[in-house]
Amino acid sequence: MNASTPVQRTTGAARYRDDVVELLGSMRFAVSLLSFICVASVVGTVLVQNQPSNNYVNQFGPFWYQVFDTFSLYHVYNAWWFLLIMGFLVVSTSLCLVRNAPKMIKEMRTYREHMRESSFNSFHHRAHVDGAVPVDEAVEASAALLKRRGYKLRLRQDGDATLIAAKTGTGNRLGYIFAHAAIVIICIGGLLDSEMPVRLQVWLGSKAPLHDNMAIADVPPSGRLSIDNPSFRANVLIPEGGQSRNAIVLVGDGAMVQPLPFTIELKKFIVEYYSTGMPRLFASEVEVTDGETGDKFPAKIEVNEPLRYKGVTVYQSSFDDGGSTLSLVGHALRGADNYAFPVEGKVGGTASLVPASAQGGGANTQDLKDLTVEFSGFRPINVENFASQVGTPAPQALREHVASVAGSAAKVGHDKDFRNVGPSVQYKLRDASGQAYEFNNYMLPVDVEGTPVFLNGMRANPEDEFRYVRIPADAKSTMAEFLGLRAALQDPAARELAARRFADSNRLAAGSGGEALTQQLRESAQRALDTFATGGLQAIARFLEGNVPAAEQQRAADVVVKLLGGAMAELRNVARERLGLAPLPRTGPEVEQASAWTQMSVAALSDMFLYPAPVLLSLSSFNHVQASVFQVSRTPGKTAVYLGCLLLVLGVFSMFYIRERRVWLWIKPAPSGGAGSDTRMAMTSQRRTLDFNREYDVLKADLADVLQDRQPAGNPTVQGHDTKGGS
Repeated sequence: MNASTPVQRTTGAARYRDDVVELLGSMRFAVSLLSFICVASVVGTVLVQNQPSNNYVNQFGPFWYQVFDTFSLYHVYNAWWFLLIMGFLVVSTSLCLVRNAPKMIKEMRTYREHMRESSFNSFHHRAHVDGAVPVDEAVEASAALLKRRGYKLRLRQDGDATLIAAKTGTGNRLGYIFAHAAIVIICIGGLLDSEMPVRLQVWLGSKAPLHDNMAIADVPPSGRLSIDNPSFRANVLIPEGGQSRNAIVLVGDGAMVQPLPFTIELKKFIVEYYSTGMPRLFASEVEVTDGETGDKFPAKIEVNEPLRYKGVTVYQSSFDDGGSTLSLVGHALRGADNYAFPVEGKVGGTASLVPASAQGGGANTQDLKDLTVEFSGFRPINVENFASQVGTPAPQALREHVASVAGSAAKVGHDKDFRNVGPSVQYKLRDASGQAYEFNNYMLPVDVEGTPVFLNGMRANPEDEFRYVRIPADAKSTMAEFLGLRAALQDPAARELAARRFADSNRLAAGSGGEALTQQLRESAQRALDTFATGGLQAIARFLEGNVPAAEQQRAADVVVKLLGGAMAELRNVARERLGLAPLPRTGPEVEQASAWTQMSVAALSDMFLYPAPVLLSLSSFNHVQASVFQVSRTPGKTAVYLGCLLLVLGVFSMFYIRERRVWLWIKPAPSGGAGSDTRMAMTSQRRTLDFNREYDVLKADLADVLQDRQPAGNPTVQGHDTKGGS
């Protein structure tokens, strides 16, 4: 018992090992792995990959975000389980090759020349030819026929009989070997070019991604990859006149620094646009400096024309702002003080909002002290589609105001009427608690239905579209008159003066009893202005809902709107007087234009109560700096993938278009003892297709003709077994 126990353990371990190898090398296991990879690929195609976490939280909610994040569905192709499946697929396919390739190669090389005469009866395709041709001549003629047909053959003498074993198309088996080898090579190449080399360094603990912003010089060694890193894909942004020899590799939600073996300096960035505003061409003129020798050479990097140097490929990925300097003016949006102050900034930088001086003291600037502006973007060109759709400009931001629409400033319609509306600046205002709103303001006014307006967008979340406030421009194409009107609306004295002037201007319409009606009109106008000053049109709607019966609300609303329009026109004159401008004319062609301006101002002032900032920043001047975004990669697996694709094509071609056929001829003297010969033929193939059946019939007939040509006269008797099994 004691002596037999080790033997049993060895046998059990060996059996277990054989079972594991059998499973890993089985076709069902490989197909299962391929099925998982296909499902993962579908997920990776449907679900947008490698986006910020906030985007997924806002789209799917916290619960499903955690579920998806657990399985790394946001970066499927670099998830640990996907790489593990790829690794098992490599092992499984390699085992298939190791186990089957030697057998197939051996089978390709053998002629199966040890056939016995009795074995011919077991073939489906067989024939029997009795002829008068001597055995030696029959062997020679039959061999010549098979060689002309492209067969390789081998002869074996068995007593007075000769066996001819012929084969062709055995390269078909190479298709299996090539196809499986291609899968292995492609998977290995894909693994090499994936994030696996970088993630292995992270998983093994030698490297750690960074999650905090810091200068590259301050990055610790754990956040830096080796310059000899075998595989990586990284990005680098270089402004005009700037240079860099470090790229950024994104690993999950973190990043790591990848040093490059050379330095790239951006000399000039070139960009050209279509009439639609889309870039037609962008390219970078760079100077490359070798990190070891210091040698320099110029190069031009364009889309689809990358730079390749020292095993690293540099692609022109996109372009961005390279740190343009901006000069802006801050305009107050709260209180009765109408003040402005300069703000200087740089794209990618921050600035504080503390006016150097403001009219009215510091009470109205307290809410600015805790705000910080972050300049996130600048665009010198914005092309909008102004094609008419039912008489309305196409850009959605130009059709509706902020209270009712969420959209970009350019919703392109079916028609095309593209215009450049000038530069725009994008910034965030962040308060002391870290909460931020994002804004997108256009520098120049845009003509909307005959009235030039400034577009000022806002959004609370990065995945939302901007909603726009349309501020009408004055005669000098500025926002000064509108901002003065806003300040006057918040001044009780100005509202009272405007209401009195409105009532006085309508004294004649009051007729008899005019003093009482005038006083009533003044009070109504005062109430309308006061209500509007507390919350815009929304406040007036709430007032009517709370004080007017439902059946009379529509008629009362029409009256209040007309009353508000007249009172706002007088308030505009009050604001113009404060700005040192002449009063608006009450007659003439300018009246209609002034009325349209006032109506648009009422809508904009109402929207301002939904504007989430106490200040509006308008762009006054800028110094544009372009930057080029490069993708740099080292992909050693690319050659392997190309080789694998070639082998896959050859393998599929071999398996589908090369047919293996084998023929055996057993030639012996005629049984009667004469000078003739007795020939038996058998033919087989891996796939018995219609083409094979036809080839068999032709070869059988040709064999009979060859033997007939060797006869003095007459035809040989051919006894063939047809494809249906009849003899």
